[in-house]
Amino acid sequence: MTETKTETPMTTQRKPLDGVRVLDIATFIAAPFGATVFGEFGAEVIKLEHPEGGDPMRSFGTPTEAPGQTLAWLSEARNKQSVTVDFKSEEGVRIVKELARRSDILVENFRPGTIEKWGIGPDVLHEINPKLVIIRVSGYGQTGPYRDRPGFARIAHAVGGLTHLAGLPEGPPVTPGSTSLADYISGFYSAIGGLLALRVAEQTGKGQVIDIALFESIFRVLDELAPLYAQKGIVRGPEGISTRNACPHGHFPCSDGKWVAVACTSDRMWHRMARNVLNMPELADSHSTTAERLADRDFIDGTMETFTKSLTQTEVVDACTAGDVPCGPINSIADIFEDPHFAAREVMTRFAHETLGEIVIPSVLPRLSETPGEITTLGPELGNWNDYVLNTLLNDESEIR
Repeated sequence: MTETKTETPMTTQRKPLDGVRVLDIATFIAAPFGATVFGEFGAEVIKLEHPEGGDPMRSFGTPTEAPGQTLAWLSEARNKQSVTVDFKSEEGVRIVKELARRSDILVENFRPGTIEKWGIGPDVLHEINPKLVIIRVSGYGQTGPYRDRPGFARIAHAVGGLTHLAGLPEGPPVTPGSTSLADYISGFYSAIGGLLALRVAEQTGKGQVIDIALFESIFRVLDELAPLYAQKGIVRGPEGISTRNACPHGHFPCSDGKWVAVACTSDRMWHRMARNVLNMPELADSHSTTAERLADRDFIDGTMETFTKSLTQTEVVDACTAGDVPCGPINSIADIFEDPHFAAREVMTRFAHETLGEIVIPSVLPRLSETPGEITTLGPELGNWNDYVLNTLLNDESEIR
């Protein structure tokens, strides 16, 4: 991990999105995460929150001694400044419109039709600012028979097909890691879409609407699931600790109670495993192809388990690495904090909070060699930029885009 940083609202190093202003009127994770990515690479992100309690994300996750600032909020709302606005009020609508006039990108994730009902839909905002890029994230998208249904990440995992694949055969469907994966993937798609549309707006002077559905983000990353069913009629189900497409390819227990992941995704990798690691060259010949190994999966996986159970996790990883076979420890977060590779890559950043002391958060991705992203602030206090935005920015006619 890096040395401890302190909050600093300004940075001297140029960033790819310097001069870009993002108006974040969204809540929770998906669309706000896209805005966070923009902020990490130099955009000024103004987060509008309801005066009474702000974004519900402020109370999501583990509470801290700082009111309205959970650990999740401090991490995921970083590099933003907060302004309190009631979107449903006449004054709130006026403020949103004036900020949209002065912004390049707006992100929202209310149920379809909500911002239109408030009088700040895309048609209205594009009349005010034709170049505005509007990112809309919802559970099911802006069109289709399910558009009005409420949606969250767990629902998207289920509807999008991921949950059906997760868990052990004959067991209940599960959400891998109980994570908000759909939110984060949708946030990345928001960032990608926003950058593409921003480039078009710079070239043509015309903004556009980006429609992102949580369930589609999940469906997009399920490799051959769609063509497999369309071509072969095969419905993949839970595959537990292995996979249908390769063998050995899964999780295996070690002698110290820990586990490793092994991925022999090609015949060449298996041959190295059999000869160099298992010291059983005859298996490289008798089970040379993926099809042969899949047909005799129980035997191959059993051979692998016998091997891994004879060694500690570290010994298995070292043996596979020496044999040029992909293998890694199944890490807990405690393991990650002790892992020298995580430290060398600076995967986490230590940040000094004036009230809470040191906060450790994931570092910026992706990594750029010349204009890297940066974390300048943790999640803001509610309304910390009210004075600047409401009394200075909105009165500055030179800021109109």
